[in-house]
Amino acid sequence: MMSTDLHRLTGAYALHALSGDEEAAFERHLAGCEACALETVELRETAARLGLAVATRPAHELRAQVLGRITAVRQQTPRVPGPTRAVRAGLRAGTWSRWALAACLAAVTALGGTTVWQHQQAQDARDQAHRAAQSSDEIAAVLAAPDARTRAAELTGGATGTVTVSRSRGRAVFAVSGMAAAPSGKVYQLWFDDHGTMRSAGLMDPDRAQQTLLMNGAVDGASGMGITVEPSGGSEQPTSAPIALMSFPG
Repeated sequence: MMSTDLHRLTGAYALHALSGDEEAAFERHLAGCEACALETVELRETAARLGLAVATRPAHELRAQVLGRITAVRQQTPRVPGPTRAVRAGLRAGTWSRWALAACLAAVTALGGTTVWQHQQAQDARDQAHRAAQSSDEIAAVLAAPDARTRAAELTGGATGTVTVSRSRGRAVFAVSGMAAAPSGKVYQLWFDDHGTMRSAGLMDPDRAQQTLLMNGAVDGASGMGITVEPSGGSEQPTSAPIALMSFPG
């Protein structure tokens, strides 16, 4: 008997990560659970979009590399003592194919490396989809928490920011709309304000005007949050004055 909550298997099912028994049990559950069916479809679509985002055409130089290997890789004739007439005839008839075989070997080697690379890209996409699903679940949990409290404020350039805090879950969610793109080579960084000491809470997408983010780390005793403009990749400590400061709701 399975002890796992079937409602929590949507992500693993969407990415074909369940065992045979788990998959069969979940599909029986899926037939009667509309919420899980909808979430499964959404997760599969997300995984597909992530896969397309990292898909890359083979390099233009791949064909030239394969052709170059053809002239460098030689197929040695097996040394068989005392070949029969039929064997000698077969060897003579097959001499022309040595270069073709070398070409096949070179192509398999090159394409084999490409296959491994593509598999890694697909695995990375699955990992991203899983992390995105986890983040979405946590955002929803914070927003739906009984003690969730929200505060909105006008930010620089007419943008609007809203922070929702759940002390029971120890997490905060920040949503923004109308945010101007960050300067070239820069990124917006979120910070927890621990009563005057700033603690990194993650990076915003520098090109998205609207976004909702689960702030990295626990709220702990933070009294508010801030936003600064930092070099691409973020900083351990703020390197510029905050463009926005917001107190957490009580």
